[in-house]
Amino acid sequence: MAVFWLTTRHLLPATALPANRVSHPGAYAIAAGCGALCGAMFFGTANALLSGERAIGFSMVGGLAGAIAAIEAFKRMTGVSGSTGIVFAAPFAATVAVGRLGCFFSGLADFTYGTPTTLPWAVDFGDGVLRHPVQLYEALAMALMFVVLIWRFIARDRFWLANGFYLTVGWYALQRFVWEFFKPYATVIGPFNLFHVVCLGLLLYAAVMIRSRSGACTTA
Repeated sequence: MAVFWLTTRHLLPATALPANRVSHPGAYAIAAGCGALCGAMFFGTANALLSGERAIGFSMVGGLAGAIAAIEAFKRMTGVSGSTGIVFAAPFAATVAVGRLGCFFSGLADFTYGTPTTLPWAVDFGDGVLRHPVQLYEALAMALMFVVLIWRFIARDRFWLANGFYLTVGWYALQRFVWEFFKPYATVIGPFNLFHVVCLGLLLYAAVMIRSRSGACTTA
């Protein structure tokens, strides 16, 4: 919330805010929330079941995919053009960075730990097995994106103001795709697990949207 307040009040122009871009901001928020919840539960639970865990799961990458799908559908139905997500870029990066620290300290409980490794920074989460601290890998990657976003917002970089949300989605998907190779999840296509597939979809989405806005220099 603090990052959201900072970006909306001090770093982004008012014309970039969803409340000033859509005719029904309440419905917009509900669509985003419902999409995120459905995506998080669907992909999180599906991945858990595929990996032999009988439990309701929640997935950050699934939540992001669900929210994007819901908002793109909302925009199409209401005639909104252009990006409305820039206001969420920095808060999302900060949320993932801090949230993954929580996953790290949860140990084995939330099924986000890494595969065994002999690297010197390996961590024993309580079962006597040294594992990749993939939660920290992701936290550091998204903390870096957060710093870059704030830097470019302060500089009033028009490319980042126009495409910052898509750049954040693309970076999140790319780094998450890499870390998925170090997680003990069941594969669905060759060496790729379900989250690999979702990440590829998000990468494609980000690339297509940035390309379609090539040369854009206005906030949208």
